[in-house]
Amino acid sequence: MAPPALLPRASTQGDKREVILAAALELFAERGFHGTAVPLVAEKAGVGAGTIYRYFESKEALVNALYQKWKGELLAQVTANFPQTAGAREQFSVIWRRLAEFVLENPHVYTFLELHHHGSYVDAESRAIENRLHDFAVGVIRKAQAEGVLKPVDPELLLTLVHGAFIGVLRACREGRLAVSLEPFLAAEPSCWDLVRR
Repeated sequence: MAPPALLPRASTQGDKREVILAAALELFAERGFHGTAVPLVAEKAGVGAGTIYRYFESKEALVNALYQKWKGELLAQVTANFPQTAGAREQFSVIWRRLAEFVLENPHVYTFLELHHHGSYVDAESRAIENRLHDFAVGVIRKAQAEGVLKPVDPELLLTLVHGAFIGVLRACREGRLAVSLEPFLAAEPSCWDLVRR
């Protein structure tokens, strides 16, 4: 998608933590959890390996700090000022667009979240944030089903269908088959709605 940004330079202790998180994000997104060693993160961040352990007690703590930060950001972007009283069609459009804007603004982040959300190293706090986003989406689906707007099948199935379509558009953008912009996502959204509507 977009070229990787240069890592920020650390000037304070808080900045140093952010530089470590930025370096870890790129590496975990590119190489996965098991392919990313702490010394590699330290090298990319321009700090000693011991410095990382001052902020994170283990590689698992580092990946969970990243997961909680960015899954929380995604949750906030999707749910902030959500139009609770709008119809299901508008709510679907709002969620789809907000997800698309998030992945376009944060290409490494979404790759990271997709790679790591099933990892055995993801802790209870990380899973709780994931569950809040999942439960929000299922709640929107159930409300629309109760109104007779969406197909009366398991909400998990509808969520899986829409998510799969979204990931397909994202993958086509990353592979250069579609433009890396909001337009392909917006063009796909009505077809994805038709996939789940009653």
